[in-house]
Amino acid sequence: MILYYVLCAILVLGILFGISMMSRVETAVKGNRLSAICSAAAILITMFYYHILTDWLLWICIAIGLVIGLIWAYRIKMIQMPQVVALFNGLGGAASALVAIIVFYSGLSVGGFSRATAALALVIGVVTLVGSLIAGGKLHGILAQRPVVWTAHQAITIGSLVVSLILIVMLIAIPDMQTVLIIFCTLFSILFAIAFAIRVGGADMPITISLLNSFSGVAGSIAGMAVNDILLVAVGGVVGASGLLLTQIMCRAMNRSIRDILLGKTSVSASSQSGTDSAVAATETTSAEVTGTAKETADAAEEAASADDPVEILRAAKDVIIIPGYGMALAQAQELVKRLADRLEENGGRVRFAIHPVAGRMPGHMNVLLAEVDVPYEQLYEMEQINDDFATCDAVVIIGANDVVNPAARSAEGTPIYGMPVLNAEQAAHVIICNYDLKPGYAGVDNPLYSRKEGVSLLLGDAAETLASLLEKLQ
Repeated sequence: MILYYVLCAILVLGILFGISMMSRVETAVKGNRLSAICSAAAILITMFYYHILTDWLLWICIAIGLVIGLIWAYRIKMIQMPQVVALFNGLGGAASALVAIIVFYSGLSVGGFSRATAALALVIGVVTLVGSLIAGGKLHGILAQRPVVWTAHQAITIGSLVVSLILIVMLIAIPDMQTVLIIFCTLFSILFAIAFAIRVGGADMPITISLLNSFSGVAGSIAGMAVNDILLVAVGGVVGASGLLLTQIMCRAMNRSIRDILLGKTSVSASSQSGTDSAVAATETTSAEVTGTAKETADAAEEAASADDPVEILRAAKDVIIIPGYGMALAQAQELVKRLADRLEENGGRVRFAIHPVAGRMPGHMNVLLAEVDVPYEQLYEMEQINDDFATCDAVVIIGANDVVNPAARSAEGTPIYGMPVLNAEQAAHVIICNYDLKPGYAGVDNPLYSRKEGVSLLLGDAAETLASLLEKLQ
């Protein structure tokens, strides 16, 4: 028993150390491998401790899971990674919910603590599963990507959550009705998960995925309490705590609160008449403000450049900020972005990458893509580090980003991005936009930068094609 606890502590510390190594680019791969090895060892130790190491059926299931995991690892494209992460979160929640149901029907005398923790694991696990499936469906384009708001949506969200909590209490107090109560508890948990996730849109999606990741860990930890397994409690706690910390960091950066994300207060529908009217008015006002803030050329090199020719602008620029977005991921253009940065540096320019906390579809999406093509980590700057520098840089190159540079976020009340901090790209002397078209971004809010007449160059089309053309002309 003591040896088991010691080994559990060592493995949990190994996982934690691996996670800490992932925060640094040069050690991230090793940290990922260390955490994976410790997790695999935890499975083997658990099987040995509970005398199921020789269960051939369990080994068959592990082999099937290993094969599926390997196939996914090699076949899944980087652009599909956000929905895969969402699906993994959901599978973790499903596993916890199954453990909870097994506890109720184990045939053993289940005490009040085990029933309480099993009921909590059931609800959180189901919410994680259904919420993650909806998030994955939105990311993959199977479901509507815009926020979907029902009539009395807020009442449905809060009501289903309250009823789920009441059913948890009833599951603890009335064991004779557990089958009926489990069914209703599952149904109301599903309803809450749908109500919570269906109206997530725009910039809230990365925060939601991070929150669901935390939920999967919390559900696993509580399930560990239900079956009295200290290792599952500890590992689930690590996942839950790390996901929650990331969610809190992103919420602070996005001027959001976890409560508002859960209750959908930030993802209001922009399709309502009043919301649309206010958004249009605010966008028009912001457009005028943006036009008025167009900068004069700052130096002789910039003065020599043609205001209408992005090639000449970049050729003369000495300080360039590149803003990557989901369009870059969609076009798989990160290699071309790296080549563009190298070309500009060869011309004597300084190049930095501005990373918005929710750029893309999952936390760290842009960091992963740029690291894939060996962009130095020192060139990546978080929003608060670089936002004041846009006013003094020579040019900004936006690659497939929309919502995270949309100035309407400051004034378009009633839209999903209102109040969201954005990158101050509009303050640059010249903005070069490499987007597929002029349609609104994921949040569905028009970007006034697209209609600005001065200091903006629009290079529309597939980002890979426009960047390739730009690189060819820069030779």
